[in-house]
Amino acid sequence: MVRSRSKSVRGNPRGVREGANALSNLPDGECGGKDQVSRKITYHFFGGFHTMYEDKVLVCKDCGNEFVWTAGEQAFYAERGLQNAPARCRDCRQARKAARSDAGAPREMHDIICSNCGKPDQVSFVPSGDRPVLCRECFAAMRAQRG
Repeated sequence: MVRSRSKSVRGNPRGVREGANALSNLPDGECGGKDQVSRKITYHFFGGFHTMYEDKVLVCKDCGNEFVWTAGEQAFYAERGLQNAPARCRDCRQARKAARSDAGAPREMHDIICSNCGKPDQVSFVPSGDRPVLCRECFAAMRAQRG
């Protein structure tokens, strides 16, 4: 089955045009056997600058599976100045992110005596001892004074 479409994306001041030729009915980002997803996105900027992105099949650094880096994702990377292609598939990126973040876990707190008022308090960092450490109230007051 061969599909072809070309459309102008509304509301985009940069004049983005998107075209696709797909040989499968797989959703974007999935690649299997002989099926391939091929999409091109062309950006036309003022002053004649022209950039074209095509879907690329990459190999995941962790699991070794192939994944598709879509033209839209490449444009997203380029708009934000990111120069390197992703090294991991979506599942491995999510697993790695979940493993490193301790979302929801309570922070380790350390007892201190405020250098300004002498009141005991707790902070989320280990005081080094070479700099003054302030309680919440003194820190907030100092921050308000700075502007």
